[in-house]
Amino acid sequence: MSMLSILDLVPIRAGTDAGQALRDSIELVQAAEQLGYRRYWVAEHHNAPSIASAATSVVIGALAAATSTIRVGAGGIMLPNHAPLMIAEQFGTLASLYPDRIDLGLGRAPGTDGRTARALRRDPTRADAFPEDVRELQALLASPHPGQAIHAVPGEGTEVPLYILGSSLFGAQLAAAMGLPYAFASHFAPDALGEALEVYRSGFRPSAQLERPHAMVALNVIAGQTDAEARHRFTTLQQMLANLVRGTPGLMPPPIDDIDAFWGPVERHHASRMLAVSVVGGRDTVREGLGRVMAATEADELIVVCNAYEPAARRETYAMLAELADEGALEGHARSEPARRSG
Repeated sequence: MSMLSILDLVPIRAGTDAGQALRDSIELVQAAEQLGYRRYWVAEHHNAPSIASAATSVVIGALAAATSTIRVGAGGIMLPNHAPLMIAEQFGTLASLYPDRIDLGLGRAPGTDGRTARALRRDPTRADAFPEDVRELQALLASPHPGQAIHAVPGEGTEVPLYILGSSLFGAQLAAAMGLPYAFASHFAPDALGEALEVYRSGFRPSAQLERPHAMVALNVIAGQTDAEARHRFTTLQQMLANLVRGTPGLMPPPIDDIDAFWGPVERHHASRMLAVSVVGGRDTVREGLGRVMAATEADELIVVCNAYEPAARRETYAMLAELADEGALEGHARSEPARRSG
């Protein structure tokens, strides 16, 4: 079951609050561990009414405390929002509490709108320094060298594994040059997926962390007992993206019977384009859809987002995916873990 991972946006459902969203995610990570998943990530978003993972390292700590074996981490931390030293200390603390279970994915987007980025005191020019910030963070998590003046305590020597996230060629080029795993955000920005994977693989240079490329592809999956049930559940995510296009984001809405009565042609066009890398259906449809994604991308790992409204539907989706993986639906495509260098 190591070829599939989970990205949880910790959704806040209409009629509930952030506390319930966090409790739902704790229950979900526990279920994922029981199902045999090896990786579970949450992401940094700010001023997002439907997402409860803004304090990402705090959420990761709660998820790790509620489990015992599954890797938990950030998919990702938006590094230009933070000083590398602070992230090294936060994730060094997590790695000290939960050894060999913490991942640190890094992105350079703000994870929010421009006004909120300013409220975060984010310097808009810091995105240009993203490669230098990644290297600084990597050095702070490594063993100290003689004469080093600044230390991440906890942090140094933990060597928390880094992942580069992206939806463009920039991240692919950086991950390749640094010899790091690369995760592409095709669950909402799929346009450059094929080109970015090619750039990453062709330019990859082995590093102390990684021997060969490890490409992770994010996708939406909504499963049901039938295709019709899954499509009905999918209308939750379709509504969310239509509302985003309208500029009226809100809490995660329950599914509806007729999505075409909800959105207009402009919203449908933009939402459907963002959701192009999605698999929605019953067991056979999901199996076929996963095979198509794997054949098209040759991904080493799929990281799955399930934004069904009901927590039980999310658990059902991940249980079905685990069963399909155990049946060998993805055999011959994915590797279980990034091929790390030894010694």
